[in-house]
Amino acid sequence: MSNAVTLITDEIYGVRASFEAVSVDRSINFEREAGFAIQMITASDYALGVAMKNKQSVIDAVTNVAAIGISLNPAKKQAYLVPRKNKICLDLSYMGLIDLAIQEGGIKWAQAQLVYEKDTFALNGMDKMPLHQFNPFGKDRGEYVGVYVVVKTSDGEYLTHTMEIGEAYAIRDRSDSWKNQQPGKRGPWESDPGEMIKKTCVKRASKYWPKTDRLDKAIHYLNTDGGEGLAELRPSQAAGCAPDVLTAWCNRAKEAATEAALQTVWSDGLAIINASGDKRAYDTFKATVKTRKDELMKPADDGRTIDMPTSPPREPGADDELAEDFKRHMAREGASQ
Repeated sequence: MSNAVTLITDEIYGVRASFEAVSVDRSINFEREAGFAIQMITASDYALGVAMKNKQSVIDAVTNVAAIGISLNPAKKQAYLVPRKNKICLDLSYMGLIDLAIQEGGIKWAQAQLVYEKDTFALNGMDKMPLHQFNPFGKDRGEYVGVYVVVKTSDGEYLTHTMEIGEAYAIRDRSDSWKNQQPGKRGPWESDPGEMIKKTCVKRASKYWPKTDRLDKAIHYLNTDGGEGLAELRPSQAAGCAPDVLTAWCNRAKEAATEAALQTVWSDGLAIINASGDKRAYDTFKATVKTRKDELMKPADDGRTIDMPTSPPREPGADDELAEDFKRHMAREGASQ
């Protein structure tokens, strides 16, 4: 095993505590996912090189597998670790998004299909299955003209959402992953356009499905860290917790010698991280504190415990000069693709 592979393997296995702390689906096993992650990253020299230059992105990507509750199992085709924009990213397929909605009970099943110019397609009402006739073995069905996704809800109703191909391409053209890359390096929109067109339709259609937290979280991740959102809908100030600040507070938590000391670190650090409005930093800090708390946990003579709030970071206060931009961003966030 090369030195690079050994180092990345060590980094991935070092994520175990954070992975288990933020896991939302206990069927997602760390050992298996770590193995899949190592396979994906070491499958090419390029991906391994990116991982070596940005080890934190590997840690973040593997942790997000647990936070979203998705598997890297290649057989399931739900999610992958891919090199993109000089970092390793967690990428979810349209099938992964659909599986999340099904697992949380929002829908019973779903199917996304591309429509070609030589196909026959007709809507039979938005609450009925559409008519889509084509020869699956045909060599020439023409160009893409549209895409649709149809789902069956838990109530037994059908919901169909369609997109004309121009709509999908307009979203592609405005996304960070497409705008910020040179031709030949535009990622999945260039290598797998059909899959990305389907995913775009699924993301938009999901707004009309029964709400599920994990699906919403996955789409938010794709629109932000994944670069699939619209650049003009991002907050202009790029608000967030500075990486060195987060690292410093996490290190203080790891070094806390007593529960009382850890309580102080939690309270003081939370005040700073909350003010940044950075949910991801909050999750990382909370997971670090929880891991250290478990290490220190002993029968306490005075019954003291560390209070772990369940709410995410607060919105910046009204006196914060970023408050208005932050509020506008949160209002727009639901419109991003």
